[in-house]
Amino acid sequence: MNNRRKLSAGLQETLFNTLQVRFEKYMNRHQRLEWKHVQSKLAGAPIEKLHSLLEMEQTGGEPDVVGYDTLTNEYIFFDCSAESPKGRRSVCYDRDALESRKEHKPKENALDLVAKMGIELLNEFQYRELQKLGEFDLKTSSWIKTPADIRERGGALFCDRRYGHIFVYHNGAESYYAARGFRGLLRI
Repeated sequence: MNNRRKLSAGLQETLFNTLQVRFEKYMNRHQRLEWKHVQSKLAGAPIEKLHSLLEMEQTGGEPDVVGYDTLTNEYIFFDCSAESPKGRRSVCYDRDALESRKEHKPKENALDLVAKMGIELLNEFQYRELQKLGEFDLKTSSWIKTPADIRERGGALFCDRRYGHIFVYHNGAESYYAARGFRGLLRI
């Protein structure tokens, strides 16, 4: 995001309208929640959170509310695009993986992009929870948070949905494919 300090009223209104339309279209993702409460929370959210949500939207994540944490009083947004967000594909897992490539390096890596966007990478449990809300990644795959012991050995995990099942796979963290990106979450 070029301007992290300000979000114009017009851009904020467009973002909120987009989120409201998606919220109302996919009520199965948040059956016990009401838009007016989500909108009120968004209206009072720190500007950094709104920028993160906007970046999720602009990179093709189609963020939507998937839950509410009563302990922290936060709404939870996941990337709910049918396929791994188009603006976040062709990335290796992390900076170490990117730097280890001798040639044909991707432009970015998932963990640096997550940090820049101010979101969290989905873990395996969260990815499986997402899949309970619909069928995602039927043609693509998404990096997920990888346990340290796997990453220390050079690997990273990713998931997809094929044949009616959710699969967790491993790959070298330096690998990247046009059909693999990552999904994130944001708490507001």
